[in-house]
Order: sequence, then structure tokens, then C-alpha cells
Amino acid sequence: MSMRVFIETYGCQMNVSDSEVVLTILGKVGYSLCDSISQADVILVNTCSVRDNAEQRILGRLDVFRMEKKKRSGVIVGVLGCMAQRMKEELLKHPVVDIVAGPDSYRNLPAMIDNAARYGKQMDTTLSRVETYADILPTRVGKSGVSAYISIMRGCNNVCSYCIVPFTRGSERSREPESILKEAKALISNGYREISLLGQNVDSYRWTDPESGAVTVDFADLLEKVALLDPRVRIRFSTSHPKDMSDKVLHTMARHDNICKHIHLPVQSGSSVLLEKMNRKYTREHYLERIGKIHEILPDCAITTDVIAGFCSETEEDHALTISLFKEVRFDGAFMFQYSERPGTKASRRYPDDVPLQVKTARLNEIIALQNAISLERNQECIGKSFEVLVEGRSKRSDKELVGRTSQNKTCVFPDTGLKPGDYATVMVDSCSSATLICRVI
Repeated sequence: MSMRVFIETYGCQMNVSDSEVVLTILGKVGYSLCDSISQADVILVNTCSVRDNAEQRILGRLDVFRMEKKKRSGVIVGVLGCMAQRMKEELLKHPVVDIVAGPDSYRNLPAMIDNAARYGKQMDTTLSRVETYADILPTRVGKSGVSAYISIMRGCNNVCSYCIVPFTRGSERSREPESILKEAKALISNGYREISLLGQNVDSYRWTDPESGAVTVDFADLLEKVALLDPRVRIRFSTSHPKDMSDKVLHTMARHDNICKHIHLPVQSGSSVLLEKMNRKYTREHYLERIGKIHEILPDCAITTDVIAGFCSETEEDHALTISLFKEVRFDGAFMFQYSERPGTKASRRYPDDVPLQVKTARLNEIIALQNAISLERNQECIGKSFEVLVEGRSKRSDKELVGRTSQNKTCVFPDTGLKPGDYATVMVDSCSSATLICRVI
């Protein structure tokens, strides 16, 4: 009888993609995916270390897995990913954890599971300078079969002072472009209608010819190659970095209708003083120049962002600069967080976490309230306009409604007229909330 594996994924889209890679690796040696820990011979949790609350949630889940191990002897529990890399020794000592595997160790999981069953706890957190899992076609997880991720690179070289990612995912390396195109072609042949290209910083994608040493494919080149595979398949990408986003990428987006007109461009702060302390390598002025260029080349492009409230030494003036930047740019949406110190980062070593919690919370709430109002205004501007929407499935609020997204990544809800997931529909926007466009099919 085949062994059954349950995998639970936390964090970013990269972690989702990694979980799909893990399932392929285990599938090749006879494991099958199950949807409940009560059915699983192996329970894996793929983790995120970007913020402390994410780690606390995962530690709480280990208590749940402990109860399952008490019910059934022989169940193996493994912690994968960024948290495994950061907290390796601590996790290995946890009574419920049998396996600790970092992001570059997934090929070794079959042997680690076998050895854990035979000999006890196993750990592999070796970071690689070359591993991209380029030869592995991920086992897609999800019911719709409409959208899928392709990881085009791994790691990060930016070393932002607050960020743990370079320490948990290693240095930056790009996948060979032909392997990316092969994966994209496989998705298209299997009926997927949207492909998202993923990287910690996609704009720094570079494939260098190993023989000549010349850069033969940059991100704009890769984006165009994928877009040209099928004009009816949408292409998205994430995440961009303001210091690296080039006009070449913007012009590539403008040339191809199937490259979605949405850019996620994290700003983190509106204060150049804090941006320098964060080691972001751009200023407020440079960021606003990039926003202006996006609007110039792609007038209908939606822009979303990330921001941190209460970073080390943030003053009321710094916070006011973030507020004013939000008002000037008028983002379509934002991921907004208060600063969470991560052990081992430059910020944790050099800068005291000196903004009181209540001040962080108040500033975050002010940013959230402002962005919610701006998101509503931006969506209200869509009323009376028509958009092409890729149908993703039924709406969560009613089985008589469908949900899909525009090229600008805006969520649309509209009556079920017999359309299927993967179909395109033209809709008219009748009303909206700050998060959703309420539409009808035309």
C-alpha cells in the first residue's frame, strides 16, 4: 500500500510552489497526497519565518500533530522551509518533530523519512548555490486547474536589514530559461490559463551562459518568451524590486496583451531615511519616479505594495512621509504589517526595536484605514467600465455567483451564466466594495 503524505503550507507563493516540488519528489517514490492528518503516514508543514506571528502559528500546529502521533504510532512529522532553516536545532529538539529540512534539501526527503522511521530524528539544512529544482515538474495542488506558479529563481542577494530571507533561502540563482519554458508548455497543454512567474526579486533574473559568461536572458526577455507561448494564457509575476525594475520590463508588458497589467512593487516606507536604514537601495524619489514611469508606459496598470509600520527609530515625520506617499501613489491594494524583529538580521544586531508596540499598532491602523479608503476609491473608478475576467470558480458567498480576476488583479463577482473555470468573460462593473468589483456578464 502506498504511503500517504499530508502537507500544510504557510507563507508566500514561493512556499506553495516548493510544496508542489516536494509532492513530486515524494510521488516518484510512491507517496500519495491525502487531505487530512488523520489519514497521513507523513505530516509535513512548509513554514515561513518572515514574521514572528507566522512562526507562533506553526509552533501551535505542532501541538496538534503531537496529538495525532499519540493516536497512531509510526507517524512521521517534518518541518520544512524557512523556519526549519532558521530554527533548525530548536525544532530538532521538539518532541513531535522527526525531520527538519531546509529549502534546498527537498531531494533528500525520501531518504530522510526512511531514516527517521528506522533510526530517529533527521536534519538537513544545507544551503546550495546552484539548486533550483529546474528538472522537477511540480505536482499541482488546487481544485480549479486555472492558475499555477513557476519558480524562476531562488534565494535573494539584497539583504534588506529587516529581512530573514537571505539567511533562510540562500544566495540568488536563476533557472535555465528552457526549463522554465518547458514547465510553462506543460501547464498550457494541461489546460492552465494563467501562469505566475515567481522569485524573491524577479527583476534581477539573469541567465548567464555557462560557457561564454555572457548574460543571454534577463527578466524582460524571459517574460516575453513565456508570453509568446500562447496569447490566450495570462502571465503574471511577483515580486518586483524598485531598484531593479527596468523600462525594458514595462515596455515588454505593454507589447503583450496577455501579460497582466499589475505590478506588485513593495515600498516598505515613504521615508528615505528609513529606506536607507532598511538597506533598500532606493530613495522615496526613485520609487516615485518608477511609479511615474509605470503610469507613462502602462496607463491601465494596477499597482500594489508592501509597507512596514514602526521600523526601528521610525519618527512621526517618517510615518507622515509614508502616509503622504500612499496618498500620492494611490495604490490599488497593499499588504501592511507592523515591524517584527527577526533574529540574525542586520536590524536585530544594529538597531534597537524602539518604537513602542502601541505606537506601531496605531500607525499601522492609520495606514490600513487610509489604504481601505483609497482601494474603495480606486474600485469606484471602475464602475461603468468593462473588463475581461478569467473565471476561477464559484464565489464563496453564493453558489449562484462566479468569481474571477481582471488583468489588473481585481476580484470580480458576477452571476453564474454557465461559464466554467478557465473561461474568459467580459463583465460590466455595477458596484463595488474596497476589495471586490460587483459585476454582470455582458
